[in-house]
Amino acid sequence: MKKIILSASIFATAFSFAQKTIEKPKFNEKLATELGADKYGMKPYVIVMLTTGTTKIEDKTKMAELMKEHLANIGKLAKEGKVVVAGPFTSDNKQNFEGMFIFNTKFKEEAESWVKTDPAVKAGVFGYEILPWYGSAALPLYLKHHEEIAKENP
Repeated sequence: MKKIILSASIFATAFSFAQKTIEKPKFNEKLATELGADKYGMKPYVIVMLTTGTTKIEDKTKMAELMKEHLANIGKLAKEGKVVVAGPFTSDNKQNFEGMFIFNTKFKEEAESWVKTDPAVKAGVFGYEILPWYGSAALPLYLKHHEEIAKENP
């Protein structure tokens, strides 16, 4: 009986400690407002899926230069707060998706105007599909820390 009481006491203490260490963070109204969060901490975005385009560039030097311009444009859009996520897919897929952007807007037309600034889209190497999306309003905050963890830029 003493073992049962001791075990229950240890469990209760551990459970109480665990509850205190995983308490919900205090709501930060100022940050929520700055990020445009709704009552769920979410907001609308636009995802642009880059697809295989109609143009195939065989010249490797020319293609490398185009990809360098593509990456520079992504960096510019990120610094302007327009793109919050961008990256390539690392394997083939049925939809011929090459990569994606998550744009910090709820307007498809605005996202389309931004994707049209991409040199690889202009050249026809990439096409695109536009999809409205609803996600965490805190998503843009990860970019702030990305430079801290990247040793090199592509």
